[in-house]
Amino acid sequence: MSVTPGRNWRTTRLLPEGATGSRAQPAIRIFGRWARGPLLPVTRLWRRNIQLRVVASTLLLSIAVVLVLGVVVIGQVRNGLLDAKRQTAQSQADGGFAVAADAAGAGEDALDGRVVDPGVWLTGMVQQLASGGQGVYSVVALPSEQAASTVGEGTPGAPRGPRASRDVRPEESISAELRAAVDSDLVPHRQYGTIVRPDGGSEAALIVGKRLNDNHGNQYQLYYLFPFTQEEKSLALVKGTIATAGVFLVALLGAIAWLVVRQVVTPVRMAARIAERLAAGRLQERMKVSGEDDIARLGESFNKMARNLQVKIHQLEELSRMQRRFVSDVSHELRTPLTTVRMAADVIHESKDEFDAITARSAELLIGQLDRFESLLADLLEISRFDAGAASLEAEATDLRDVVRRVVEGAEPLAERKGGRLLVRGDERPVVAEVDARRIERVLRNLVVNAIEHGEGNDVVVLLAPAVDESGAVAVAVRDYGIGLGPGEAERVFNRFWRADPARARTTGGTGLGLSISAEDAHLHGGTLDAWGERGRGAQFRLTLPRTIGGTLRASPILLVPADSGSERTPAAPEAGPDAVADAPTADVLAADVPAVPDEDRGVGAAAGHRAGSAPGRTTDGPRPGEGGAGHGG
Repeated sequence: MSVTPGRNWRTTRLLPEGATGSRAQPAIRIFGRWARGPLLPVTRLWRRNIQLRVVASTLLLSIAVVLVLGVVVIGQVRNGLLDAKRQTAQSQADGGFAVAADAAGAGEDALDGRVVDPGVWLTGMVQQLASGGQGVYSVVALPSEQAASTVGEGTPGAPRGPRASRDVRPEESISAELRAAVDSDLVPHRQYGTIVRPDGGSEAALIVGKRLNDNHGNQYQLYYLFPFTQEEKSLALVKGTIATAGVFLVALLGAIAWLVVRQVVTPVRMAARIAERLAAGRLQERMKVSGEDDIARLGESFNKMARNLQVKIHQLEELSRMQRRFVSDVSHELRTPLTTVRMAADVIHESKDEFDAITARSAELLIGQLDRFESLLADLLEISRFDAGAASLEAEATDLRDVVRRVVEGAEPLAERKGGRLLVRGDERPVVAEVDARRIERVLRNLVVNAIEHGEGNDVVVLLAPAVDESGAVAVAVRDYGIGLGPGEAERVFNRFWRADPARARTTGGTGLGLSISAEDAHLHGGTLDAWGERGRGAQFRLTLPRTIGGTLRASPILLVPADSGSERTPAAPEAGPDAVADAPTADVLAADVPAVPDEDRGVGAAAGHRAGSAPGRTTDGPRPGEGGAGHGG
């Protein structure tokens, strides 16, 4: 089918609706961002400065009030001037009309008594009337359309040309509308018009006109033109006075508002600064109080609160210091008797073959519990170092693959007894970072052993991921397919002595402090330790570390929620704080060569994620509704 050139416009209707708008949207957004750029500092200052808002609002309202009052006052003055002008003009014009009528009735010139030509008579009359109003009004005489000569043969006829004062152009100053109205009847007519000067200038004026008869009975039009020169000067003076007074009034109101608001805002700002100093630990800061008004009472209440807060914090600090010293002293004091008991237990254990079965079993139990006791003491001592701020790093560039190999080799016997395997993924490339190898090995050993304990005999996967750039982070994740974590348990898994199922037996005799110490070790490196779990689908712990000590974490190269979790994953929003890490949506190393979840029916429960090492109780993937279950413990 052909399309004629005249119908080409129809082809535009085949485009999708909104196609042009969709192409224009990026340009609109770019323009919007460009336009908002210079306004951001002003907007931020407006939101944060209450004194600026109050003063600006006062100024705007004051300007509005002054404008309204100015308009009302100027309108009243203008109306008053116009009324006075109309009354004065009407009175002056009526007097002039009466003089012209009397002179026409006399039929002779008032000076010499002679009968004169109508044109000469009219010229003299205009000059006579205009002589008394120089600078106040002008006089114009125009021929009437209804003029008719009433004189006999040989008598001069009616004048034809216009007569006016020397400073007026009569025909341009008097409108045709007014001339027609004057010719319609014998009463005076007035109109607002414009006086046209011979030099080309113009001026607004009130024009009053009437149809009269000259000395020979010929009709003509006589006009009085009253300019608004004085009234305009008076009105301009009033406007200038109101404008000047308005500017001073607005400035005065703004200054008053600034002073009043300052009296209220200054103590509030002082309280905010003191509160920030209190939050920073400077508990001796106080507000200056003067007077007995509401602000003074607020300052006294604030200072009282600060004193009570200082006393309570000092009490808590002293109590915490005593608790830490108690734990440290008890741990140190217990080492000496424990050493003696250990020596005696070793002697008994070496001679267990000479005892009966019950005594030999008791010797084995004694050795096992002594091992656990020694581990608990070591953990308590380590916790006391963290609490006292005495923990230090001996960091050096380390390939985390070597650390993972040592941990895996040490945990393989336990995994074999449980019936599972330890699988390492992502070790094809070096994973180098500045770390304290002893502490990181302890963290990974805790995570791996914990995964084996709660893995229900399934395989445990250890994942490594190098940094994606020079300023990136490295990560190690431990994934198990055991009982997992129930809703809310990921928030408590790093608490001291916490266990998801206290009745659950421990093969390795854990102390409940392993994950707490691991979180402290991660935080000491400037990294994070995150936890995710889902009932029936296992759990994953992710250790993220900066490549260099003191580096800033931006994103982890391993997703916290694994690809085989069965949950819908959305990238977590970046969190505030120096230790916050956002889940990177690009490097998911869980997607390949990961053992599937066993086929037995485990159920689909709730997913939960938690980050340790930055802010307590902060979660990256919040718990979902569902049934709780047993999970990991330190």
